Amino acid sequence: MSIEPTLELRGKTFAWGKQTYLMGILNVTPDSFSDGGDFNNEEAAFNQAQNMIKNGADIIDIGGQSTRPGAVQISLETELNRVIPIIKKIRTASQIPISIDTTRSEVAQAAIASGADIINDISGGTYDCEMLATTAQLQVPIMLMHIRGTPKTMQTLTDYQDLIGEIYQFFERQIKKCRDLKIPRSHLIIDPGIGFAKTADQNLEILRNLSQFKKLNVPILMGVSRKSFIGKILNRDNPKERVWGTAAACCAAIANQADILRVHDIPEIFDVTRVADAIWRNK
Repeated sequence: MSIEPTLELRGKTFAWGKQTYLMGILNVTPDSFSDGGDFNNEEAAFNQAQNMIKNGADIIDIGGQSTRPGAVQISLETELNRVIPIIKKIRTASQIPISIDTTRSEVAQAAIASGADIINDISGGTYDCEMLATTAQLQVPIMLMHIRGTPKTMQTLTDYQDLIGEIYQFFERQIKKCRDLKIPRSHLIIDPGIGFAKTADQNLEILRNLSQFKKLNVPILMGVSRKSFIGKILNRDNPKERVWGTAAACCAAIANQADILRVHDIPEIFDVTRVADAIWRNK
């Protein structure tokens, strides 16, 4: 079995393996690790989305619940109030594909009804027992990320016997659950979860071995942007000072066959992807 070659969303074709696609991060939160508070009003969030679209984003990923280490769960009402208005506002202005970054099926359902196109679930469909069934019913793609525990507890759960093997087995299980619910393979995307219940060294191991996940025959999303392992390498405490470290990690991800990069700094990483694609994809 081979990967489905394309995904069509709002007239845009994602041709897997042909180029790297950019998912722009839009956190409408007061407490995200890198940009918390920067875009937690509708006007600022909308302007940031417009900037990312102008600079080459292929998808806008909207999240109302911080998933930084130690983050606590907000109420359903708060999450809905943060994400639904900005989804509607972006959709009135653009046909850019929008993903909703949530672990709640109720938020996913409301977001898709408001104009979003993709569900991005950091729990890989494990936190909310209705998420995968909701995805099947909505007939939309879902991004399944690997995590252990919750954002509040995940960094105490980094003991693996076989890091790559255990993440691979998690994806095998979740993909099977999706297929059993008749979710098409073309609607599945996986994310190994850099920084989520992983140490700095484990994040590097995932980057080095990323191509092993290609055997699952679904596209791979990587979220390395401004992460703490980059800060550790560079001795940079401020996440906003990690753009070139992010660029190096993105380059490694492309070399090891990532399909989508979830990033904050669209203009810089757009240039990185074009050069990296010229080296590794256009052989």
